[in-house]
Amino acid sequence: MRSKIGKLRFGPQLLLVAMILIVTAASRAWADDCPLPGSEIDTDRPDTTNSSTTVPIGSFQLENGINVADWSDGTHFDGTTSRIRLGLFQCGEILIDLPDYSISPAEAGMTGFTGIAPAGKLELQGLPDGLQIAVVAGVGLPTGAHSNTGQSYKPYLQIPWSQDVVDDWSVHGMLTQTWVPGQRNDSLFEETLSLQRDIGEHIDAFVEYVGDYSNHQGPSQVLNFGGAWRFTDLQQIDFHAGFGFTREAPNKYIGIGYSFRLDRLF
Repeated sequence: MRSKIGKLRFGPQLLLVAMILIVTAASRAWADDCPLPGSEIDTDRPDTTNSSTTVPIGSFQLENGINVADWSDGTHFDGTTSRIRLGLFQCGEILIDLPDYSISPAEAGMTGFTGIAPAGKLELQGLPDGLQIAVVAGVGLPTGAHSNTGQSYKPYLQIPWSQDVVDDWSVHGMLTQTWVPGQRNDSLFEETLSLQRDIGEHIDAFVEYVGDYSNHQGPSQVLNFGGAWRFTDLQQIDFHAGFGFTREAPNKYIGIGYSFRLDRLF
């Protein structure tokens, strides 16, 4: 039976509505308040909800982490999960999820390198004060260890957003629609909702709900929490941990990470 929190699911229809609103917002004047070189690093980790901002133009950012999860079939390890982000123009970037090595129990049959996933990200401007929205379009390529076992291209659309609330509190969320052509589970919708608080100038903490819904199986729902410490303006260490409360989710998991950014490369 689906847990009551499953009723929070917005579904792909909301993603379409959000895309329409974004196109409308994009027709408004662009502002010059996207991140600039020298600004504090802002990463897509450690929570599942990605940043609603882009990296500064001319900047290279590398985000890394390792994860250990306890599933019903045993312990799974992923590392390092690495994302490259490159600011190509004001308010726009390309990002690439690099292959990471996944170790799973033999019965799971998932040990090996994952595929690579390039994407483009655009941060919207001209929005109400305190609201940030970005649009990401990418595709997962069947280049990993299981690329010859029926895996296919996985295009996706993603909308990360954030809203300042009061003082040091903010709300973050993300909608993601992924398509898997030719597969039995040929569509996956993910929604996240995160409450974050800044603790001082360089530390933040969060608690987050993550729900994944496919066409032909029950939802995966987890509660995620963690934090990040930016010990310099351009370097960060972080951690996260959580647990699932549906059959398709991991029982528990933990992860740590390190990220850095190089500015003014071009």
